[in-house]
Amino acid sequence: FNGTKAFYNQMFTITDTTDKIVRTPWRNFKIDYAEKEWEWYLSKNPSAESIAKVAKIWYNHMDERGYVNSNYGFQWSRNDQLGYVIRELQRDKYSRRAVISIYDGKEHDKYSKDTPCTLSIQFYFTPDSDKLHMTVLMRSNDLWFGFCNDAYCFLNLHDIVCSYLKVDKGFYTHYAQNLHIYERHYKKMPK
Repeated sequence: FNGTKAFYNQMFTITDTTDKIVRTPWRNFKIDYAEKEWEWYLSKNPSAESIAKVAKIWYNHMDERGYVNSNYGFQWSRNDQLGYVIRELQRDKYSRRAVISIYDGKEHDKYSKDTPCTLSIQFYFTPDSDKLHMTVLMRSNDLWFGFCNDAYCFLNLHDIVCSYLKVDKGFYTHYAQNLHIYERHYKKMPK
């Protein structure tokens, strides 16, 4: 419906978090674009002018200043959320508070052009492992482009947090309330 084929409440776990590249041949994942998006996140700049030159779809999401809400680096730098996560896990290894919030329903008035697809990113240890795990909650997730590029960037973020904490990466669990493929990608998928 609504120009998509969708599944609801989908969850999967990536156990090999060392490989960030989607290798499904028919997907034709563009590592150079994913890296540019990651660099844009690291800039923490909500202006999408530079990334839109590479992926024109960003022009559709810009406000009158050229800003978007989906620069996740800008989001995790707000109120030093990334720093908070690291300090919280240094303070209490088993804290359940090491969460970065991206989508904020209290800011719905700012989402007229661009609504973040990611709700939150949580980092945590389990009692049976010294590895740092990560769970990403998505409000809406385009499987063709969105997931592939997001997973690449989230796994890079996972690397950063692990590096600060001097621990190994554990698994990455991805949960999407609405996981979809747009009509324009139907014919690209194998039968």
